Amino acid sequence: MSWSAPLAAGPSSDSVTLDEAADRAGDAASWVEENWATWLGIGLRIVLIVVIALVLRHVIRRALTKLIDRMNRSVQSVEGTALGGLLVNAERRRQRSEAIGSVLRSIASFLIMGTAALMVLGALNINLAPLLASAGVAGVAIGFGARNLVTDFLSGVFMILEDQYGVGDNIDAGVASGEVIEVGLRVTKLRGDNGEIWYVRNGEVKRIANLSQGWATAGVDVVVRPTEDLDHVRTVIAGVAETMAKDDPWNERLWGPIEVLGLDSVLLDSMTVRLSAKTMPGQALGVERELRWRIKRALDEAGIRIVGGMAVEAPEEEPSDPTAGVSAPSALSSPTSPQSMAASPITPAPQGANLSK
Repeated sequence: MSWSAPLAAGPSSDSVTLDEAADRAGDAASWVEENWATWLGIGLRIVLIVVIALVLRHVIRRALTKLIDRMNRSVQSVEGTALGGLLVNAERRRQRSEAIGSVLRSIASFLIMGTAALMVLGALNINLAPLLASAGVAGVAIGFGARNLVTDFLSGVFMILEDQYGVGDNIDAGVASGEVIEVGLRVTKLRGDNGEIWYVRNGEVKRIANLSQGWATAGVDVVVRPTEDLDHVRTVIAGVAETMAKDDPWNERLWGPIEVLGLDSVLLDSMTVRLSAKTMPGQALGVERELRWRIKRALDEAGIRIVGGMAVEAPEEEPSDPTAGVSAPSALSSPTSPQSMAASPITPAPQGANLSK
């Protein structure tokens, strides 16, 4: 009996387990059979979305890269020529094109892959409303917390797109001035006049004065005595200007003739003759120095003296006698002198005194 009961109970329990397993397998098979088409459709949709997103991202990024390379090749084609030396800064154009290409590629990748991710979640029947609401709240919070960073980034993008300045330009950004050595989307790096490096956030720049775009103006003032012959002064200065315009390298740095504008001011002891010339960007200071040097030498040879600066000190006079301005003593200063006694009033007699005596 002790062995027969387990033997009898064993087959019945095994048969029940197999039946349940068979039922469950059947249910699972039927469920898979009912939903495999849906799963296959969802999977194919997700694969199609990912493939299209990757292909589109690759095509757009490659097109942008080719566009940037074509821009760089056009710059390199004129590099080394006179046009390239005067109007085109290859390094500046290269950095500007690379920065624009990087921004455009990043924006394209973000838009394409973000849209693909949302489409995949939608294909999985996931409710996107809470996700989008949370993303909106998080975006607002991040925007308030990093508003300076966003401002710097957007300002840098527009500065690069508008070509406000580039590598090699001398600019005055208000907070700092110097030569641009690197242009970034967030920070611009400047080299100051004393060699210091300024890191200027693009969002802090309210105004920009670019001293290297277009052309510059060199202005020189020549101050001479008012007794000089103006026609002679003009002739000497015109000869200097004509000679300088023909010499190297000033014939390339001068983009126009050196003009004598006329008298800027006339005073009792001097008169000022103003000169002006249009020069290459960033070469005005060198042209002014060379022009002053040549004009000074020419005026000295012509016998025309330049005035101005510190006045000549007058010779010191010998100290005068301090008693020279003092008058002689008066006779009235002594109370015993006859003049003082005659001028002093008579003392009145006391009351009750006998005047007859």
